[in-house]
Amino acid sequence: MEEQKDFSAIGQEILFTARNELYMNLPYLDVALCALRFQPGGGVTLSVATDGDVLYYDGGYLAERYLRSRVLTNRAYLHVILHCMLRHLAKKRGKLPELWDLACDVAVESILDDLHYPCLEEGTVPAKQKFYGECRADMPVLTAEGIYRRLLRLGLPEYEVARLQRGFLVDDHGLWDPEQQDDQQQSQQQDEKWKDLSDKTKTGMETVLAGRATGGEAVLEQVKVAVRDDVDYRAFLRRFAAPREVLEVDGDAFDYIFYTYGLQLYGNMPLVEPPETKEEKRIEDFAIAVDTSMSTSGELVRQFLACTYAILRSTETFTRKVNIRILLCDDQVRSDTAIHDLEELKDYMDHFQLVGGSATDFRPVFEHVAKLQKEGAFTSLRGLVYFTDGMGIYPKKRPPYDTAFVLLEEPPLSVKMPPWAIRLVLTVPELEKARQEAMEQLPDELDLEELPQL
Repeated sequence: MEEQKDFSAIGQEILFTARNELYMNLPYLDVALCALRFQPGGGVTLSVATDGDVLYYDGGYLAERYLRSRVLTNRAYLHVILHCMLRHLAKKRGKLPELWDLACDVAVESILDDLHYPCLEEGTVPAKQKFYGECRADMPVLTAEGIYRRLLRLGLPEYEVARLQRGFLVDDHGLWDPEQQDDQQQSQQQDEKWKDLSDKTKTGMETVLAGRATGGEAVLEQVKVAVRDDVDYRAFLRRFAAPREVLEVDGDAFDYIFYTYGLQLYGNMPLVEPPETKEEKRIEDFAIAVDTSMSTSGELVRQFLACTYAILRSTETFTRKVNIRILLCDDQVRSDTAIHDLEELKDYMDHFQLVGGSATDFRPVFEHVAKLQKEGAFTSLRGLVYFTDGMGIYPKKRPPYDTAFVLLEEPPLSVKMPPWAIRLVLTVPELEKARQEAMEQLPDELDLEELPQL
């Protein structure tokens, strides 16, 4: 018992030492580094773990790692903190535990390996670098969400998953399970706390501490993803709508007082009739550009188009007759398809093929749209939505219409979008949510099986 007590005290001292050393090297993480209380036990053996409020530890485990190298305890401490900052605990809900835990460990370890500080450098591990390279072929920033999607897509056998787990395992994730937390309100408050801490860290790195945050670009890239609010893609598309008069009773502009007064006064003769038309914002002229470079997945493009189709299918905001141009482009425009009604859009998606595969240059799309405008193909073009990974050559001059770049991953910090560009970062779950909301507002007579599946 005495020996166990000594190891607990030693473990706590090691954690204090690690925290101080990390603070001296990464001052922009000062608030986050002090956000967890230390407590031995908690069912943790030969590891460290957290539930978002407390860092539980095994004193003997920390002592053994500290004797091997002080870097190992520093990395273990920051590994746990980054899990919390990136909100990996709360995001576990609804995911396959083994793959999500692995994806989170890979994402965090990739950050640690990109932080070139003596207190964190453990040397190059070829197996880890190989897996990073494979993941970066699919995504610009190694986020847990992106790695998780990749693992699902690969369908690796159990022994391969176990091999990767051994290579990236640092802490115990047994306390993460949000499904078993009794107090959901407390869990949500905890998640909001870490989101706020991450937001403050991001602000500090971008402003006050920008000069001292050199080397922390890897942290900033992922923190920006962690603090991003959920996006309503349906609401986002509404900004491209223009006022149109539609044949429909306008209940908001109808004065029921004069209507009922006339019925009371004359028996069956109202003084006013309901307006037969009303003004709504509808989308008619619209351009969709799809990046078909080597970095863009054909399946993700189809998911994006499926979601956009479902939203366009809902008649509340969008007209039945449309003038949509779908452009496929890498370093040149590979395909230009004119869509005049939503049935044509569905047929296009059913036979969709990704054409291209070269580098990304956004300028040909804007030159092509300008040519279409000059030829009269558009009467009132409100905007263009460009589905891409964000990495390419941008036009220097702002086009005479709104342009939105829709991304499924946060692009690297080295990517500098022009100030006139609207940037929207979506995730596959957010696309699915927008699609489901659009489906709920579809006409009753429409067969939902007609809609493309994500």
